Order: sequence, then C-alpha cells, then structure tokens
Amino acid sequence: MLEHSSSPHLKQAPSLLILGACFIYETLVVAAILFASAFVYLWLFGEATHGLKRYVFQFYLWATVGVYFIWCWHKNGQTLAMKTWRLKLFNQHAQLLSFQLATLRYVLATVSLLFLGLGFIWAVLDKEHLYWHDRYLKNKLVSIKQS
Repeated sequence: MLEHSSSPHLKQAPSLLILGACFIYETLVVAAILFASAFVYLWLFGEATHGLKRYVFQFYLWATVGVYFIWCWHKNGQTLAMKTWRLKLFNQHAQLLSFQLATLRYVLATVSLLFLGLGFIWAVLDKEHLYWHDRYLKNKLVSIKQS
C-alpha cells in the first residue's frame, strides 16, 4: 500500500546500512533514557540489587523505554533516531500506528531481543528489510525523501 508512486515524499524500503545506523543511534537514545530513569528510581527507592525491588526496577526500566517508543510510534510514526535517518513507520493502511499496535510492536520487539535479536536479524533476509515483528504485524518501515 505504501508504494513509491502513492506519495511523493516516500521512497522504497530503507537500506540495511540506514537501518543499522538508525539502530545504533536508537541504542544511544535508549541508553540515555535508561541512565536518567535509573537515577530517578534509585534516588527515590534506594538500591535495587536483589529481591522484589530488583524485578520492579527491571520492569520500570523496560516500561520507561516502552513509553518512549510507543509514544513516538503512535504520535509521529518516528523516534528521534528515525527522524534523523528519515524513516517512518506505518500500519498496513498507510496510517500511523494505533496505541494498541504500537504497544504490541514494543512487546514483540522485546521478544525478538530476548531471542538473541533474531527478529532484528530477520531484516537482512527480508526483501523489504522489515523486522520480524513488523512483518508479523503488517507494518511498513519506509524512507522519507528529503524535502
């Protein structure tokens, strides 16, 4: 549905080089979010190295990163890194992701990471360079032409 001819501002699927660069940039953004979130949590609740506090802390960090991704995908179709590398995420109807679809994408992306990143490596084999969770959810990650 997101063909080159359907919109003058969209290009074909992003190259693997662009996806890799975006992934590295996104890792830096996530690291900053994790450092800031961890600081706030540890300042409020103290150490969280064992017991229930440790699991609450891990969930808190996962949820904090999730808020960043879900909000960005739902509101703009782009995270900070995706804006920089001119990538945009759409659902199968060429619309921005609903809150539910963005949340499901985050959960499935987490599962992909837990399986040694295989869901992300999938993009190397996919003809449109889609991650496994995007192929499954019928999302499209496209390059945006420079204005």
